[in-house]
Amino acid sequence: MGRIEKKFSELKKKGEKALVVYLTAGYPDLATSRDLILALDAAGTDVLELGVPFSDPTADGPAIQKASQEALQKGTTLARVLSLVRELRSSTDMPMVLFSYYNPIFAFGNQRFAREAAEAGTDGVLVVDLPLEEAAELKKHTDPAGLDFISLVAPTTGMGRVKKIVEGASGFIYYISLTGVTGEGKPPLEEIRENVAQIKHDTELPVVAGFGISSPMEAREIAAGADGIVVGSAFIRLIGQHPDRQRMTESVSAFAQELKKAIV
Repeated sequence: MGRIEKKFSELKKKGEKALVVYLTAGYPDLATSRDLILALDAAGTDVLELGVPFSDPTADGPAIQKASQEALQKGTTLARVLSLVRELRSSTDMPMVLFSYYNPIFAFGNQRFAREAAEAGTDGVLVVDLPLEEAAELKKHTDPAGLDFISLVAPTTGMGRVKKIVEGASGFIYYISLTGVTGEGKPPLEEIRENVAQIKHDTELPVVAGFGISSPMEAREIAAGADGIVVGSAFIRLIGQHPDRQRMTESVSAFAQELKKAIV
């Protein structure tokens, strides 16, 4: 049993929902990313999505776009992100998913990526712009390496396509709770509950909902209809508000604790 499956199994037994946090690796720098991730672990974060910065993050809103640009300017590469994961594994057993666009992985090499990601201690991969029809070339390397292939389902995804998507998924299903980009807009609660219920009819994998969650109240409302929530842009904005590393880490930790408390 991998770390992701084990974590969701433990949460289910306790009747808890998962707090999944997204951070852009290298924002504001890699050393600070390490401190923030360890603080998130201590604060009760269940799964980390570690974003690989990319020059054209089309699915992301202004906050994550800005974070990606700054991380790239600081020299953050996929290789350095993998080194960060490897370093973190000496201090945390928190499940970690690499959240990436396909271009950095393709340039790195699919086979090399799968091998080195697994060796570093990565638990899964989520490639936001790799459609179902084109995923096989990467999955033929990530599946044997033991990396969970996290799949996305949107409100506009037809149920016939959902069935095909979940067949090839592992780890958990990421339900995009609204159309558009990350961090923008408010998720429609009833629609989320209905769509998550339909997805769960076709898979035994946990379903977490993300996009647009920015407060403990929203977290509680959305978690009620899913197995967990993903919060990203709200953390990225919080990081940007605190140039002092200690204050930044304290604020990120406190926010994670508030979110976790709201969904338990």
